[in-house]
Amino acid sequence: MYKISVLPGDGVGPEVINEGKKVLESVGDALNIKFKWEYHPYGAEHYLDTGEVLPISALNKMEKTDAIYLGAVGDPRVKPGVLEKELLLNLRFYFDQYINLRPIKLYPGVKCPLRDKGHEHVNFYVVRENTEDFYVGVGGRFSGRNHKNTIEIERCHYKTKFKIDSQKKGKGDIAYQIGVISEEGSRRVIDYAFKLAINKGMNRITSVDKANVLTNVYSLWREVFADVSKSYPGIETEYAFVDAITMWFIKNPEWYRVVVTPNMFGDIITDLGAMIQGGMGLAPGGNINPEGVSMFEPIHGSAPKYKDKGIANPLATILAGQMMLENLGEEKAAGLIEQAVIDVLMEDKIRTKDLGGNSNTTEMGDAVVNKLTKIV
Repeated sequence: MYKISVLPGDGVGPEVINEGKKVLESVGDALNIKFKWEYHPYGAEHYLDTGEVLPISALNKMEKTDAIYLGAVGDPRVKPGVLEKELLLNLRFYFDQYINLRPIKLYPGVKCPLRDKGHEHVNFYVVRENTEDFYVGVGGRFSGRNHKNTIEIERCHYKTKFKIDSQKKGKGDIAYQIGVISEEGSRRVIDYAFKLAINKGMNRITSVDKANVLTNVYSLWREVFADVSKSYPGIETEYAFVDAITMWFIKNPEWYRVVVTPNMFGDIITDLGAMIQGGMGLAPGGNINPEGVSMFEPIHGSAPKYKDKGIANPLATILAGQMMLENLGEEKAAGLIEQAVIDVLMEDKIRTKDLGGNSNTTEMGDAVVNKLTKIV
C-alpha cells in the first residue's frame, strides 16, 4: 500500500492526473499494488479564492506520504512567480528534493524534429541540481524613485559605477540575483548522477557549467565533479559549457548518456531535451530526495486555454507515474507501464492533438490501460 499525495493543480492538470491514476491503478490491480490517494487543492483557484498558496499544514501531511503526484500549476490570473516560488519551489525546498531527473527518450513511433534522428539516437538522462544556484532567492532591487545613490561594483579588476538617479526618466532601478553553489549540494547530486549511470548501464557522464565566465560559482562545481569522478574510474567523464551543449544536443544527441548540471542550466536544456524527444506531452520529470519524499510530474505547463477540452496528452503524466513507481522500488510495474506506452505509440492508432491525431485525453489513457492488460 502506497499513500500518494495528489496535487491536480490548474488547467489541464486534473485531466492528465486522472489518466495517470487510472494507469497506476490498472498496473496495481495486476501486481497487487494498492494506492491510497490523498488530495490537496492547492493551485491558482485555491489561491484566488482564499489568498493561500501552500500552508505548512499541507506540507506536514505530505511528509507522511510515500510520494507526491503533481499535475500542472499556473494561471494567467495569478502574477508570475507566486505559484512558481511559493508552491513549486517551496515543495522542492521543504522536502529537500535536490535532484531533478529528466529522462530524454524518443520512443519508437514518435517523430523527432531533428533530421535523420530516430529513437535509437535519443536516449539519455539529465540530472539537474534542484535546490541551489540562482533559485535560492538571494537578491534584491535598488530603487531610485525617492533618492539619489551610486553603487560601485568591482568587475574584471576595475570598478563600475551604477548610478541611481530619481531625477532621470524612469525609476533608475537596479536588480540583482545571486547564484549559490555549495560543495555539499554539488557533491550529492553529482554522486547521484554517477550512481544513475551505473544503474542504467551507461558509461559516460557530461558535466555542464559556464566556468569560463562565471568562474566563482561554477569553478567550484567543476572541482567537485572532478573529485567525485575519482570514485568511479569506470565511467568516462567530460565537461561542456552550457551554450555548447545546446548545440550538441541538436547535432549529436546520440553521444549523451547522463548529463549533470547546475539548476538554472538544467532548467533550460531539459526543455530543449523535451522537444527532441517529441514534445512536452511526452516529457516526465521527477523531483527526488533519495532519502525522503519525492515528487513526480509532467514538465509541461497547465495550458489554461485547453482546460476541459479533453485534448491534452496524458502520456507525460503517465510516464511520471512510471518514474514514481521506479523510485518506490516497483521496477516491474514501472517497466510494464513504459512498455504499454511504447506499444500504443508504435501502433499509431491513438494520437492526441500534439502528436498529429484527434484522440482525446481519456482515449489515450484507455489505450495505455488496454495495452497493460495484454502484457501483464
